[in-house]
Amino acid sequence: MLSFSIGPFVIATQHLILIAALTIATLLAKRLGKYAEKNPESGLFWLFVTGLLCARIGFVVAYWPTYQSAPAQALDIRDGGFVAWVGITGAMLAGALWSWRRPLLRRSLAWGGASGVGIWLIATFMAGQLNANTELPTLTFQSLDGKPAALADFRGRPLVVNLWASWCPPCRREMPVLQEAERRREDVTFLFVNQAENAEIIARYLAVEGLELHNLLLDRKGALGAAVGSAALPTTLFYDPQGRLVNNHLGELSEASLARALNVFDSVAPANRNAP
Repeated sequence: MLSFSIGPFVIATQHLILIAALTIATLLAKRLGKYAEKNPESGLFWLFVTGLLCARIGFVVAYWPTYQSAPAQALDIRDGGFVAWVGITGAMLAGALWSWRRPLLRRSLAWGGASGVGIWLIATFMAGQLNANTELPTLTFQSLDGKPAALADFRGRPLVVNLWASWCPPCRREMPVLQEAERRREDVTFLFVNQAENAEIIARYLAVEGLELHNLLLDRKGALGAAVGSAALPTTLFYDPQGRLVNNHLGELSEASLARALNVFDSVAPANRNAP
């Protein structure tokens, strides 16, 4: 399950895990803080913000070449670009400083922070294990010219499957990034599966935007999203040559976040990468 629907709202599983971990950490820290008659909530919140900031900085530094032409994009966190270990390290150092200046909060902050990180790590690992090696769904769609095309036909090389729609703003913003990646990465197959739009709307959108996408399929009933457990757009799935899910990304992809996601294919044997 990649996302959950709550009424009209859709939240990614990874974001739900983060919210749950922060909530549990705050409740535990608050309870422990009662014994010292000090409220640790504000301290824990700022440690969380510090961790996110450090994680983002770590990501931007690691992929700085992709931001050089447009440095302002480094501020756009919608691409989900964070380096977890940098964030945890930054939060730990900030927590040590905070505890040194406020000894009465030391115990509650330590236990609250440790529980939050522990719950996040365990839940993230479990969610990853549930999704790991999920097989490419055995579904058949149509191309823009009306010909049937089975997903299984695209096995044999690393495969990136993008679920999108022309009415979706983040889908529109990431399309040029995906088109450029498709042009550069000849060892990877990119498959664009439109959700519930007809061929005329898609063709008009591609013409207006000046996009040339290969392997574009029509999923008129949103069957692929239901099959992989994602109600969010855009959703991008990464499959190895055998058709096993090895990575996923919910939300907009930037050049940097796509580059990191594609790193999962670096361990694929050359013979498999170049298979027809």
